[in-house]
Amino acid sequence: MNFKTLIWMGGVGIVLHGCTSLKNFSSEDRITQFATPQEFILQKNINHANGSTKEYVYVWGAKHKEIEPQSLYPRKYLNQYCSAKEGKFKLLYKSSMTLVPNSSDKKRLLAAGEVKQGIGAYQCEQADGKNWIVSIEPVAEHKLKEGSGTRVVVLQTKILSIDEAQKLYKNKAVNINIGDKRTHLNEQKNKKLNNKMTVKKDLEIKQETAVQKEQKVNPETLIKPASQGSETPQQQQLKAYVAARRDLNKGQNLVNACNNAQYAYNYGKLKATSASVYKDSGMLVARCLTSVPAYSSRFSNPKGQAVKILQNLATQHNHVGAKQKLTQLK
Repeated sequence: MNFKTLIWMGGVGIVLHGCTSLKNFSSEDRITQFATPQEFILQKNINHANGSTKEYVYVWGAKHKEIEPQSLYPRKYLNQYCSAKEGKFKLLYKSSMTLVPNSSDKKRLLAAGEVKQGIGAYQCEQADGKNWIVSIEPVAEHKLKEGSGTRVVVLQTKILSIDEAQKLYKNKAVNINIGDKRTHLNEQKNKKLNNKMTVKKDLEIKQETAVQKEQKVNPETLIKPASQGSETPQQQQLKAYVAARRDLNKGQNLVNACNNAQYAYNYGKLKATSASVYKDSGMLVARCLTSVPAYSSRFSNPKGQAVKILQNLATQHNHVGAKQKLTQLK
């Protein structure tokens, strides 16, 4: 066996290993068993075990053009998870590949439709009122092995809060619906629309000084996700709920309070924790959507979102408060 043959067999082994991993990814396990998208990402190995990035083939080479590019898999499977939760999955922010430091890598990826179609920030609006954002961003690319036409892209898949997404994609187009042709407007129309929204918002701020105060973000009161291993999900959920309830009851830092309530509610009902934390967090989110303008203005139909949350609590958890609130909203 000569050296070239050995190299070829090694390359085949790598590709076969990738195919095996993807087969395991598409196992028969029910997607709905995962309480949160973060759990889904971890358990289904969308990132490597260290939780940061993972390599995906985006060009198989001239001899294997018919094979589906792996680079679309993170978006594909998170879309499936969202659909399994009866949610709507849509592109929220376009990617400009700011996490790719190498200019040559970036130039090559910008020309790769197999990559561009699956990256950016996506939002899922679940039927139960939960909302989450996932960022899928390339950080590098390279050839799989010398003499091969196969190339891989290194993707980072990460769940973000609203504030984190706005910071990462601050210069990107917003609210782009993948399946809606009406959203493919040119830059000039988008700027005009943003200007109109800004004028409208300025008028609202002048009319309601209270809303203006609510819009000021106090970082000290916003509960941020803890670094991996420092706090359990149960502790993070309880911490966010307590902070939200405290500030809402005091009428202070309302936007932060609502963000914390949504963060706690998005965890779902966790094992080894009181169910009331999840249910009461949902009630706080519904309250924010119907009585905190600075928060509810982020949503196209805040009352409808509140109704979905309350219906979930009323039907799935027999929550008396949710039933009463639904009656009031009719």
